[in-house]
Order: sequence, then structure tokens, then C-alpha cells
Amino acid sequence: MSSLGNILWFIFGGFISGLAWWFAGIIWCLTIIGIPVGRQCFKFATMSFFPFGKDIVYGGGAPSTFANVIWILIFGIPMCLGNLFFGLIWCITIVGIPFGKQFFKIAKLALTPFGARIISK
Repeated sequence: MSSLGNILWFIFGGFISGLAWWFAGIIWCLTIIGIPVGRQCFKFATMSFFPFGKDIVYGGGAPSTFANVIWILIFGIPMCLGNLFFGLIWCITIVGIPFGKQFFKIAKLALTPFGARIISK
């Protein structure tokens, strides 16, 4: 079931969400200091392309909190709002609720990506 969900997800919004993460990763990798942040963005881009069957575990400490504050100011708010918008659009219909839930999961990740890990369900 998750394979079918991932295919439909990729066609109906996941591609755009994943591209946003790739774009953020490329921008961060332009500087040497931002390469670790860019690598994290690329990890979340692959999850954003195909999110069904994966879950996110949050953790981290002070360095993660500092990175999250900088992230929110530069990329976090626009990415979160975009994913929330698509999630609300999908939740209009009953069939779209699972897709909306995935967009909400990625919207939360867009606010606090550092200290988060992707695990398989």
C-alpha cells in the first residue's frame, strides 16, 4: 500500500515538496559552513519525495536548536507554509486525508529539521 501511496504522492505534490528541500540544500552547500545543513536537506528531500512508510523521530540538543533557529528564519517558515497549504487542500476530501497528513508531517519537519531522524515504519 505504501508503494501506491508514494507513487500518487510523488505525482500530486511530493515532487514540488522534494524540490524545495533540494533547492534549500543546494543554497546551503554554496558555503563551506552550510554543507552539513545542506546534507541534512538532501536527506529530507528523499523522504519528502516518498514519505509513506517512513516516520520522523525528533531529538537533538543545543547545536540542533541553534541550527533550527537559523533555519526557521531563512527557509523554515516558507517551506512550512507551503506544506500546510497543500495539506489543507488535500484534506478537503476524505480520500486526500492521508496525503494531507503527510504534508503536515513534512510541514513540522520544515520548522525543526535538525536533530530529526528518518526511520522506517
